Amino acid sequence: MIPSGAKVFLASHPTDFRKGPDSLLALVRDSGHDPFNGSLYVFRAKRADRTKIAWWDGSGVCLYSKRLE
Repeated sequence: MIPSGAKVFLASHPTDFRKGPDSLLALVRDSGHDPFNGSLYVFRAKRADRTKIAWWDGSGVCLYSKRLE
């Protein structure tokens, strides 16, 4: 489960949704954040109808994907 008090960071620009978890965490690193600190990193598609959330749970990267209807 995601711990209470976890920080959530939202990407301000649309992201290429062909990217997998490693590429998304590379974007986090490039922005100057530590992708392994337990924060949630939220990315959206160009049309804003899909989101992806990357999160390090302590043992691996979790990638959640949601299509908004």
